Amino acid sequence: MAAATAFDEMYGLGDAYGPTAGQSVSAAYRSIQLWLDQSPPEVMAARRRQAELFFRRIGITFAVYGDPDAAERLIPFDIVPRILARSEWERLELGLKQRVGALNAFLADVYGARDILRAGIMPEELVLQNPGYCLHMAGKKPPGGIWTHIAGIDLVRTGPDEFYVLEDNARTPSGVSYMLENREVMLKLVPELFDRVKVAPVETYPEELLETLASVSPRKSHNGGAPVCVLLTPGRHNSAFYEHSFLADKLGIELVEGSDLFVRDDVVFMRTTEGPERVDVIYRRLDDAFIDPLVFNPSSMLGVPGLMAAYGAGNVTLANAVGTGVADDKAIYSYMPDIVRFYTGEEPILKNVPTWRCREPEALGYVLDHLAELVVKEVDGSGGYGMLIGPHAPQATLAAFAAKLKAHPEKFIAQPTLALSTCPTATDAGVAARHVDLRPFVLTGANGVKIVPGGLTRVAMTPGSLVVNSSQGGGTKDTWVVDD
Repeated sequence: MAAATAFDEMYGLGDAYGPTAGQSVSAAYRSIQLWLDQSPPEVMAARRRQAELFFRRIGITFAVYGDPDAAERLIPFDIVPRILARSEWERLELGLKQRVGALNAFLADVYGARDILRAGIMPEELVLQNPGYCLHMAGKKPPGGIWTHIAGIDLVRTGPDEFYVLEDNARTPSGVSYMLENREVMLKLVPELFDRVKVAPVETYPEELLETLASVSPRKSHNGGAPVCVLLTPGRHNSAFYEHSFLADKLGIELVEGSDLFVRDDVVFMRTTEGPERVDVIYRRLDDAFIDPLVFNPSSMLGVPGLMAAYGAGNVTLANAVGTGVADDKAIYSYMPDIVRFYTGEEPILKNVPTWRCREPEALGYVLDHLAELVVKEVDGSGGYGMLIGPHAPQATLAAFAAKLKAHPEKFIAQPTLALSTCPTATDAGVAARHVDLRPFVLTGANGVKIVPGGLTRVAMTPGSLVVNSSQGGGTKDTWVVDD
């Protein structure tokens, strides 16, 4: 798994883009190879400039916290699509449905009967004392019994048939707007390529998301109309505000802030120019701590006073449910194979990356002895922040991290340095191999589970880098699922 040579998805095993990787082009990539061969460098450069212009005109930006010199940035976009064969995707789809089903069962259990804790599968304190565990939700059941309506599962590939789940995003996963805009830009830039290759559509995602949200409404209709859904944003200063506004527009629902809503008699209403309108479903992009100042952070100006009372009364659905953050925890992640077995009775289709829980003395000793070989992450971290990549870290950084581990071992997990697969990527110097991951988006509603084929491919734009996060300089690609 930690081999020095990465799997090249176009050519097989090798360190560099091109036939020198030792194998012929995979069947799924043959049309892409022909397109690249027929595209002179100046044409590729012009397409890259045009893509950047498209994104600037659309206004796709993200904020970087703590960087006053770059309040908003464009995420670099690569015009060479990442290809998955239909047979590869179908196996991933089965694994994603199994995993998200187990996540929902786990959340229902730890806030209910706690069978998995009584069975000794994992330590009670790891769940009940977890910062992401919401004690207020203990004994409660969300409308429809669904906890994670929208999940983003990060996958990495290490070989022809080797995919691993890197982490689960069960709270407020982001990035779907880039998946949709990447496809739209590719359709404008290279329509001739879509004539050659039959690509599975992702454009149905907004419709499927709206259907998912409406399916879990506690009030199925009002005056013959559909349930009223809104998207709750922290506001324009949030790093993902562009996505919030984009999705609200695509879904045809109102984008609201906390001040646009109020609660009366345990019912949520939206302020409109025509008077109050009842709200049935809130797609919230706001963390638990800020959602209701009467229950959580009392100084929050972002939430809605009384929202949790309305939620507890079953008069409004929150997607995702409050308390799902415990499933995002990377120490909980390390138990996912056991979680899948416990709730499904099946072997996991998708593998976990082997993980050392630093809270365990034996694991901590191993991590400290092998720090220069490992990736170390905060259990509640995200976005690539607070992470150590041992093989690329200077000695001073390794020493500082060792001190952190010794002081608070419970806050960290460690994993081997995976050789993430590479894909051909357009760069200033021409087409070259770059490491990638994949975030498919899984929707769970009263009518079942839906996954649009593909997802968001993130790419490390720096040669040799394994860090794909946009906050750390990573870019994105369009992901194509094509027939074998």
